[in-house]
Amino acid sequence: MRRYRRGTGRRRGERPRRSQRLPGGRRPGENRTREQILDAARECFAERGYDATSVRRIAETAGVDQALVHHFYGTKEKLFLNALEIPMRMPEGLAEAAAGDRAGLGSRIVLAHLRVWEDASARPAMMTTLRSAATHRSAAAVLRDYATGTIREALGKVITGEDAELRIALIATTLIGLSLTRYLVRLDPVPEASPQELAARLGPVIDLHLDPADPAA
Repeated sequence: MRRYRRGTGRRRGERPRRSQRLPGGRRPGENRTREQILDAARECFAERGYDATSVRRIAETAGVDQALVHHFYGTKEKLFLNALEIPMRMPEGLAEAAAGDRAGLGSRIVLAHLRVWEDASARPAMMTTLRSAATHRSAAAVLRDYATGTIREALGKVITGEDAELRIALIATTLIGLSLTRYLVRLDPVPEASPQELAARLGPVIDLHLDPADPAA
């Protein structure tokens, strides 16, 4: 009859089990800590911008030791680059809007843009990008990619003609300007207007850029 050591739960001579690790040597929970830090960084960057946000502030917001921020992300710059994001729901929403009938397309584009901004879980990442674009070239690059990449990809089959690039850029100008005045500058009464009202009012502006027009007309 084999004997067991009292209180150990294992056989005599059996090696103690090591704590379970995730692939790559990470312990369970490390991924959650990384996400927790990234969420806190987006919240801080969105509220204060890049220059006014410290690693210490991010650590306090995340409820972790400052050393963990450096452990997972290295520098504030690297953490900031991870925080920059245009959620995938944005290109998906714009593509879905463009796939419908031509009638009312401008309003659907505005509404698709606003639906992502109205999502509280997506807004911090976009606010980080929008707030920092004027002073940080990486944020500006992400915003330009949204303007010239995401919108072009969604509307490329709809907008044709020699001046298609200009019209796409003007649509991007309208959408980014709307985000700036509604969520960052908070130009009254734009923040209080419903997405449906804004879509109805700005949709015709988008429609003007969807079809080629004679500049001399």
